[in-house]
Amino acid sequence: MSDKEISGVGAYVVHDSAHKHVTGEAVYTDDLPELPNCLHTWVVTSPHAHAKIKSINIKRAESFEGVEAVLSAKDILGTNDVGPIFPNEPVLAEELVEYVGQPVVIIAAQTRELAREASHLVKVEYEILTPILDVREALEKKHFVAEPHSLQIGDSKKALANAANRLQGEIDLGGQDHFYLEGQICVAHPLEDDDMKVYSSTQHPAEVQKMVARFLNLAKHSVVVEVRRMGGGFGGKETQPANIACMAALLANKTKKSVKLRLGRDEDMIITGKRHDFYFTYDVGYTNEGEITGIELNLASKCGHVADLSTSILDRALFFSDSVYYLKDATINGFPCKTHTVSNTAFRGFGGPQGSFIIEEVIDVISNKLKKNPHEVRKLNYYGTEDRNVTPYHQTIEDNIIHEITDQLEVSSDYQKRYDEIREYNKNNKYYKKGISFVPTKFGVSFTTAFLNQAGALIHIYADGSIHLNHGGTEMGQGLFTKVAQVVASEFQVDLSRVKITATTTEKVPNTSATAASSGSDLNGMAAQNGAQKLKRRLIKFAAEKYEVDQSSVTFKNNMVYAGDNEISFNALVGEAYFARVSLSATGFYKTPKIYYDRSTSKGRPFFYYTYGACVAEVLLDTLTGECKVTRADILHDVGASLSPNIDMGQIEGGFVQGMGWLTNEELKWDDKGSLRTHAPSTYKIPVSRDIPDVFNVEILKNHKCKEETIYSSKAVGEPPFMHGMAVWHAIKDAIKSHGNYEKEVKLNAPATPEEILRALDSM
Repeated sequence: MSDKEISGVGAYVVHDSAHKHVTGEAVYTDDLPELPNCLHTWVVTSPHAHAKIKSINIKRAESFEGVEAVLSAKDILGTNDVGPIFPNEPVLAEELVEYVGQPVVIIAAQTRELAREASHLVKVEYEILTPILDVREALEKKHFVAEPHSLQIGDSKKALANAANRLQGEIDLGGQDHFYLEGQICVAHPLEDDDMKVYSSTQHPAEVQKMVARFLNLAKHSVVVEVRRMGGGFGGKETQPANIACMAALLANKTKKSVKLRLGRDEDMIITGKRHDFYFTYDVGYTNEGEITGIELNLASKCGHVADLSTSILDRALFFSDSVYYLKDATINGFPCKTHTVSNTAFRGFGGPQGSFIIEEVIDVISNKLKKNPHEVRKLNYYGTEDRNVTPYHQTIEDNIIHEITDQLEVSSDYQKRYDEIREYNKNNKYYKKGISFVPTKFGVSFTTAFLNQAGALIHIYADGSIHLNHGGTEMGQGLFTKVAQVVASEFQVDLSRVKITATTTEKVPNTSATAASSGSDLNGMAAQNGAQKLKRRLIKFAAEKYEVDQSSVTFKNNMVYAGDNEISFNALVGEAYFARVSLSATGFYKTPKIYYDRSTSKGRPFFYYTYGACVAEVLLDTLTGECKVTRADILHDVGASLSPNIDMGQIEGGFVQGMGWLTNEELKWDDKGSLRTHAPSTYKIPVSRDIPDVFNVEILKNHKCKEETIYSSKAVGEPPFMHGMAVWHAIKDAIKSHGNYEKEVKLNAPATPEEILRALDSM
């Protein structure tokens, strides 16, 4: 294969911005040149978790030197609501505050420091109310942001009553802060006719456009939102940036000057939402071998003060509560609990990791009761390929390859030998203990809300043969732009360098969905392919007519076009097509087929396909301090036919480390007044380079194309690898079990911080 052929789909190419990332040349929203007289902002927030606003006095702040606007909810021109699903989610609190950190007043001044100083002059009088801060209290009081939802298949009550063995339990699972390197930021430029240009660090430009327009009482066409890249998103920039953009745009509209609103790390962590905490209870029946015969699960999600995306996240948690396991008789209940804390929001996996977490805990508890290797109990409960293949939401699994992945990883990781060696090691070591686990995953891909599964693209070919590519996806470091450009390069069989990747903007591709649900490449890659194929058909028709050959004889390869015995460069053919007045611009569109879900019956096909994987994790635990080190991880992951192996490997590795952080050292702590106490790197600990396993073996499953018609038979890779972090948590649990000679049940909540590990060890 020549060098010219290796820049398309399947090639080992470098992320388009990689050199810019490492040199600091990559331009983010905060790096954009500021217009003259650009104003800077500060947000005045609530110090109370639940209180009535009795009065707001801004007079002293307004007269502070350098201040140009001090605004509250009464100054909003349109609707004070950014609810993506349900209404009544205010940008600025009006009569009531419902979490510590809720924005109440916004200030624009000549510098950020002046705006901050002026914020101390704003006086808000509150009548303090009693908050609900704990998910268990909210569940008990049925304090919900929406109606509960359930899945049911078979007869769980009958199955439980007739079970050979039965057990019940509960467990708490903590949340997680996105901790993106680039915080929430927006720059709003007022234009003529009250139009607004918004530069936002967002995964969902169309949503920001919609909310800003509604907030300012404008039509959508009056608001343009643009983003070239984000310094990380992980779901935290799906809905949350709309709040930031609305505040900046309101100040810009008021002052008629450019306004930059940039949250510092502390403010960002206090004001914006996290991954949902969960409280689980379970009741499971099983055979003497460990096969689940009936199960009832209750998933109580800590949603925060408003719904945001909580109902969709809880739905996905319910959908993932089977993981790779066949649950013939099951009832799975979801409760979206309202608490007076910041509204939790989208996060990588979107509820899926939480759902998978509880079934893995159930499997582990069963195996402990039976004194069996959890891996053997897991395999016993796997979905089948011809039968045992219907999920609790009544979707038939048609692409199950978890058996093949398991067989392959057992050999490549030398799992059984290491399992036995670790048992022997633990017999001979009193204070240091090792643990190992083998955890499989299944991840359903698609937005579970059907209409979101659509995408658009815009492609121009200029007369010199260079190609301009735009689509509705956003780049947050995950390599989406590179992948979609590879698709276009492959369609035209030209060098990747011929394809110009451009910023996402609502001016070019309208009504786009968020870059989320691991569907960025699936949707935007197909849309770009659709647009490229339209242009290719026009060029083929032109070449066939010009050279008087059949269209079937026109082919593209290595930057050349062949028409029968005639050979012409791609660039030259495009130039000739231009002079022949052939249109060289096209839009592309794609909508995912087959998917639907009926909430009234809790049945449907919410996922287009599944992606699979497994991880073997090994840890070393210091029982005196509770400190733990991941010494080895082996991952085998399914991405179908990879669009870009380099980028996919990075996503698998990064997803594992982030998932590991969620379940080990990333701990969110609130005090009894509802204030977040872990809102900076000094108190909230994400994984660092030394936390990466000493031995880290990652492999992409080979020779497995997606069975559905996806872009070049590839599969999603953004969120699924996050699930592999669960193997670390179970390896820690395995190490703790050895402290009690594998005889006692381990009560370990997540995250497994050193303090939590010591509590578990003390209970052994």
